Amino acid sequence: MFSKILIANRGEIACRVIKTARRMGIKTVAVYSEADANALHVERADEAIAIGPAPSAQSYLVADRIIAACLATGAQAVHPGYGFLSEKAAFCQALANHGIAFIGPDVPAIAAMGDKIESKKLARAAGVSTVPGFLGVIADEGEAVAIARDVGFPVMIKASAGGGGKGMRVAYDEAQVRDGFRSARNEARSSFADDRVFIEKYIEQPRHIEIQILADGQGTTLYLGERECSIQRRHQKVIEEAPSPFLDAATRRAMGEQAVALARAVNYRSAGTVEFIVDARRNFFFLEMNTRLQVEHPVTEMVVGLDLVEQMIRIAAGEKLALRQDDITLSGWAVEARVYAEDPLRGFLPSTGRIARYRPPAEDTAPHGSVRVDTGVFEGGEISMFYDPMIAKLITHGADRDGAILKMRDALDCFEIRGVAHNISFLSALMNHPRFVAGRLTTNFIAEEFPSGFGGVSVDDATRHRLIAVAAATHRRIVERDRQISGQVAGLRSPVASDWVVRIGRINHPVTVGLVDGGAVVTIDAVDGVGPGLAVRSGWEIGDSLWTGTVDGIALSVQIDRLGVGYRLTHGGAQLPVQVLSPAAAVLADLMPVKLPPDMSRFLLSPMPGLLVSLAVAEGAEIKAGQELAVVEAMKMENILRADHDGVVAKIHATTGSSLAVDQAILEFA
Repeated sequence: MFSKILIANRGEIACRVIKTARRMGIKTVAVYSEADANALHVERADEAIAIGPAPSAQSYLVADRIIAACLATGAQAVHPGYGFLSEKAAFCQALANHGIAFIGPDVPAIAAMGDKIESKKLARAAGVSTVPGFLGVIADEGEAVAIARDVGFPVMIKASAGGGGKGMRVAYDEAQVRDGFRSARNEARSSFADDRVFIEKYIEQPRHIEIQILADGQGTTLYLGERECSIQRRHQKVIEEAPSPFLDAATRRAMGEQAVALARAVNYRSAGTVEFIVDARRNFFFLEMNTRLQVEHPVTEMVVGLDLVEQMIRIAAGEKLALRQDDITLSGWAVEARVYAEDPLRGFLPSTGRIARYRPPAEDTAPHGSVRVDTGVFEGGEISMFYDPMIAKLITHGADRDGAILKMRDALDCFEIRGVAHNISFLSALMNHPRFVAGRLTTNFIAEEFPSGFGGVSVDDATRHRLIAVAAATHRRIVERDRQISGQVAGLRSPVASDWVVRIGRINHPVTVGLVDGGAVVTIDAVDGVGPGLAVRSGWEIGDSLWTGTVDGIALSVQIDRLGVGYRLTHGGAQLPVQVLSPAAAVLADLMPVKLPPDMSRFLLSPMPGLLVSLAVAEGAEIKAGQELAVVEAMKMENILRADHDGVVAKIHATTGSSLAVDQAILEFA
């Protein structure tokens, strides 16, 4: 067994590998760029080596610097994580040339399966069902359009060396092929230093289901069940689960056996994933093979009870698998939600900056535990513009799918993040969506259910009443504490009132708060009379930002933040700004005018912090609705900004190459 390994990655996956290595008694070496000098993986590793500037092309993607770090520290092996150099055969070979083990597959398997064009050719030759398409290298936009016509619309334009949703576009007509081809090549070049793309038929109403395999290279190749990864946005997975609610036992076995056959065809060794597209009739087609650990591997670990990182390390050290296919059983259900620094209310635009508060839900680390958090950030750390905006992966396990979903809902309610925008509200909306709960999933789920984007989460009347009760009960406790301040004139200490008004927006909800042993009873005045009294019980202490307890016997987790003279309650993905006022103050609040936001419709504003890659117009130019105006790059993704109406460009406020802040003016219309 190795005594020291280097992790050629960053963020949550580096921390994940360190956790297993430490349990195995193996020393770890972290590498870091200038932007990651204070990152969590650097702190947790036994040693850390700086490898270059912030851009990944000058640090994490430079194989020579990774090898130099191995030689300097005496690391005997490298775990590549996912992304970066994890599927680069040349990197694996360079390590071998220096006598350093690669914790992953061998060079021939990476070369054969890591390249998506070549892997499809190999799969076809092996008799594996594949999606129709053109697998050659495409020279230019004209050839891409011709190929798309031949394959038939819609088509998928995809980077050969891609992954993580980068370099992927769906095109429904020739204009979209031209735009998609250009953007896919640019993203592929930026993210993978390889701008080759291919085109294949886009199967509508598809499910994305993948098979986890594990092979020791000594005769044993296993499949560890499947993962349903159909909930995606822009081809980036958002929710994953194991097993799939769609597969039956026969289809699972057929997909697993086909995945194993493909792995054996390339003498595969280590953990890997064979991805399939599955149609509504459970026909499945080979999509690609990822010759590395997947982001979503924890859901498989939760239901199978294996540590895949440990298995990868043992296989790389020459050990044989101690398991056989009959030993693999699935226990319960697991769901994973990817928590990103992005603003779902602004089209999921990435958010950067310092994390002012980071309080994940409590973990249960027992075998088949119920809650797990994989993260690479910490309170006070920063989300950089140079890398993927993932904050954490939240994984829950239950006896069945409904149980795992219920635990995920509560865990999301307890996940506190401040300082950067995040997508927890959207994840909560997904967990509560009737179609998701029913398991009727496709890769088009988000586009179909949120066709105009995400507009936030609303609460039903029953939930609103519970939140009103929580706000009233907690405010009364705060007022009682405040009334105990020292130095008051004797005899003039005023009693704490029982009647209050909980104000949501400009709607007043009169309430009466009565104290009972160990809690409070909140009576909400309804429009047609007095509403029911709600019993509120909690161990909440003043100053805590997370309220947990029961309202009328129903368990509730609510985040409470001070918001000026009021509070912001967060529950179920909804944020509810409230004020708890005296009846007299509520009357005066009704008289206050509403301040309207300024009209910024004459400006094209940067929707995110990023780099202005190009400007497509000049001052005085006449523009049409839908015309491309600018391209902003952020988090390694290109974002094309288009005109939403006809007009004339009056003034350019930013130049190509400028670093833009969110809402910074790029140009102004006449």
